[in-house]
Amino acid sequence: MSRLQLAVPRCLSSILVLAVLLLRQTHADVGTAGHYDPPYTPTACFGYNPLQFPSSFLFAAAGEGIWDNGASCGRQYWIRCISADRPKTCNPARLIQVRVVDRALSAVSRSSSNHATLVLSKTAFQAIANPSASSVNVEFVQV
Repeated sequence: MSRLQLAVPRCLSSILVLAVLLLRQTHADVGTAGHYDPPYTPTACFGYNPLQFPSSFLFAAAGEGIWDNGASCGRQYWIRCISADRPKTCNPARLIQVRVVDRALSAVSRSSSNHATLVLSKTAFQAIANPSASSVNVEFVQV
């Protein structure tokens, strides 16, 4: 690791990613996000290991489009809600970081939306959208 990389605080790099996403000068992907409720274990990625879940409870199950034969396990994504079929559903100013811990197709709990790109934990979904929605359109970029 170079000295320059060490000199840039982690929070600064997070702020830069946020600024880029909010200014729409990024190559973020667009997809849909649904949500699911507990129980969350076992997961396709890490089984019953309780350490797989971030303390923030901001995690997701990968839809088939990003599952990548399990290579998505552990990946982290910045996500923000960009639109929904009902007004006042999204909070587009809110950006969250989630960790993939499961495969949506085989998750213990059912997704609120079939064929979603990402299925967010209840906590993660509520952070970016009205929890009464079954799905929303999101921008996401791998961290």
